[in-house]
Amino acid sequence: MELRISPCKEATMQKEIVLFLSTTPYSFENTHSILKLADAALKKGQKVRLIASSDGVFSIVKGQVPKSLSALEELVGRGLRVDI
Repeated sequence: MELRISPCKEATMQKEIVLFLSTTPYSFENTHSILKLADAALKKGQKVRLIASSDGVFSIVKGQVPKSLSALEELVGRGLRVDI
């Protein structure tokens, strides 16, 4: 008798890294840190999603954190998904 094990669907699916941002843009360095983590993961070929909630939404609003917004736009161009 021969036993064959076929890979399940989950084994072939690529996992997604989900980052959650909920702090204000100026009180912590969280926005900068999350964008750096997203950049590193995208460079490694990972799927990345950023979820901004509560005060974290203000980190990605035009005019709040100009450097972060331009970095975010660049990351979105490379595949970062953003949910608000």
